[in-house]
Amino acid sequence: MDVAPDWLCAAHTTLTFPGPHAVPDTEGPLRGVIGDRRFEAHPTVRKDGSVAWWLVDDTDHQLAREALHVERERTAFLAKASNVLLSSLNLGRCMDVTAQMAAESLADAALAIAPPRGHRLSVVTCLRGGSPVLSTLAVAPDDVPGLGEALRGFPPVPSRWIDPATAPAWMVPEGFGPIGSIVITPLPGHGVAAGALILLRKTENAAFSDEEETFARLFAARAGAAMSAARLYAEQTAITDVLMQELLPPTLHHISGVDFAGRYRPSAEHERIGGDFYDVHPAAVEGEASLVSLGDVCGKGLEAAVLTGKIRNTLHALLPLADDHQRMLSLLNTALLSSHHTRFATLVLASAVRRGNAVDLKLTSGGHPSPLIIRSDGSVEEADTNGTLIGALPDITASTATASLAPGESCVLYTDGITEAKGGPMGDALFGEDRLKRALAGCAGMPAEGIVEHVQMLAAQWLGNRPHDDMAVVVISAPRTHHLSAVNGRTRGRFTA
Repeated sequence: MDVAPDWLCAAHTTLTFPGPHAVPDTEGPLRGVIGDRRFEAHPTVRKDGSVAWWLVDDTDHQLAREALHVERERTAFLAKASNVLLSSLNLGRCMDVTAQMAAESLADAALAIAPPRGHRLSVVTCLRGGSPVLSTLAVAPDDVPGLGEALRGFPPVPSRWIDPATAPAWMVPEGFGPIGSIVITPLPGHGVAAGALILLRKTENAAFSDEEETFARLFAARAGAAMSAARLYAEQTAITDVLMQELLPPTLHHISGVDFAGRYRPSAEHERIGGDFYDVHPAAVEGEASLVSLGDVCGKGLEAAVLTGKIRNTLHALLPLADDHQRMLSLLNTALLSSHHTRFATLVLASAVRRGNAVDLKLTSGGHPSPLIIRSDGSVEEADTNGTLIGALPDITASTATASLAPGESCVLYTDGITEAKGGPMGDALFGEDRLKRALAGCAGMPAEGIVEHVQMLAAQWLGNRPHDDMAVVVISAPRTHHLSAVNGRTRGRFTA
């Protein structure tokens, strides 16, 4: 008993001299430490009351169990990190999560650093138990051993090579205290580094082991992939927004004494562009006609939108020929036939110019529904123009119609998404040209903006929640004139638009 360890002596006493205050027997084998080894003790009570103990060296098994437990915890942590990081495509959110998870499970504090922009670094700092804080610093990464290399994607420097005393003040969170050890590892991205991760431990805690550094690199690989994906998404979104601005229909307004209004509704609610388009090109010289174009490309979505962009750019280049609608349509047809696109389009051109109080129009259709003219008495006329599709045949034909709008009268250009909208009470009836004409008859005297909104509202009500084609409407109006005053009591007075 003098050489036996205390844990074995206590268990032996309990078995040999049981009493009311004896320690009860526990489930499973008795375990304890002798020297630097771990043992399992199994008792055998003999007939004479003595106890024989069989000791089994369990050191290796216990170490294996502990290592398995640690690996399970780390695997669970990495799985959680992957789920949380990849659930967001916001770069700032990814940096916050990276710093916070690293501080909670890998270190006493963590810093997630984005690649430098010029001479500035975006740094997210997080203390264990705290919240991530973003700061933008004008610092030189190469002044920190291993940081410049990590931001360039080079392998990490072992923590034992980094002297904590050399850490600059910006790396040390407020109230952290002296640094005991530092790990700096790259955040691998897609082809280029997504940033760097810095882990800090206090002096009272153990330094990072080789196994912990390896585990930190595994975490960094997942964080870097998420940050890289978020950065790529942000770049693609920025590019898409720039390109989208060029493809979106313009906002129309009053130009050279003529009122213009337009609306576009894509076929899918989640899309912003599609196959319908319109433009108004103001006259280069005051007194000349402005050119309006409205068209419909075969198809929907992004592919159709790309072709609408080409058509709009081509028409813009042909503006010097704006007085000759047939010539413009013929050159546009040649341009589409020579491209790799297999789609065609319908198009209507309208030239509008203010002449006194009226607006003179010249209208030409290339396979498109004829424009409708709303007279002041409520009648609706169909412009006498027609032609062939654009981009389908080597040669096209088109006829041009002329019309004049008195003050308060309007001309409506529209795509077949309006008339072919399927819905109504039974859900299978087309909105149709007749219904559109009746609706426009009630718009006599309305401003251009009001007519556009009324047509779009009626089409939307007719559709309900049913699928539909792209829809576009443009209205050209001659503004009403208002009597201001008489001159000398005899004349007709002055008018303003």
